[in-house]
Amino acid sequence: MEFFNRMAKKYPELKRKLYVAGINKTPKQFVAQNFKSSVMLTLILTIGIGMFAIGFGMNIYMVPLLYFIFFFPVFSLLMRVVDVEIAKFAKEIDRDVLFAGRFLLIKLNSGRPLINAIVDASNSYGVASKYFREMVKDIELGTPLEDALQKASRYCPSKKMQRILFQISNALSIGVDVTDYLEAILDEIAADQLLEIQKYGRKLSGITMFYMLFAVIVPSLGITMGITVASLVSIQVSFGLFLVVLFFLTLIELGFITIFRQIRPNVNI
Repeated sequence: MEFFNRMAKKYPELKRKLYVAGINKTPKQFVAQNFKSSVMLTLILTIGIGMFAIGFGMNIYMVPLLYFIFFFPVFSLLMRVVDVEIAKFAKEIDRDVLFAGRFLLIKLNSGRPLINAIVDASNSYGVASKYFREMVKDIELGTPLEDALQKASRYCPSKKMQRILFQISNALSIGVDVTDYLEAILDEIAADQLLEIQKYGRKLSGITMFYMLFAVIVPSLGITMGITVASLVSIQVSFGLFLVVLFFLTLIELGFITIFRQIRPNVNI
């Protein structure tokens, strides 16, 4: 439909993002799918919240207005799925990029030509090997090696992998030994990862202290003192109160688990 074509044109980077994320859809198909999903999700959300709001005295004629209020945020959220996939893919590649680069370096130092080393890397394990396979496919279709490297660098979501591919392509264009450039960039990436680990250690010590304080010591002492005071002044403590306390303690634990996962460096040791 022409309507979806016009909407797709409002996202000029969408075609590239879909390719990078590995989503096998055209911008028009992606926009149309998200638009239809937004219609259904917004309808379900409006009915649920509308029935709840009517129970509190909201005018029933305000329900259609809720639909238009919710539709655009839901549609925008679904359109960001491609960005989430790219970020997830980039993290997976960053986790294996150092091993993939060193595998390539070992092959080159053993005397293998660059094209053969890339073919070997494409058959290795890890997410990063996907981009070597894409290069091999392009080369088999007649694309020059340097152009295949530049294309892979341009469409790679990982900044670290982009640096490796760019240095290899740059070395080829200059006509110097690829291994020197590759070894230098791998040393830089290794140093960056070591720095991430050191920063993680400093953050972990501080967050662990807060965890012990707010998730272990304060709840333990608070519940003990509360039970003691309640027994002394003969206050009846209901089972529902314990459920409320348990609910908030669970939220605190989940919050700290999320924080620990978020600060963890994206490094595969």
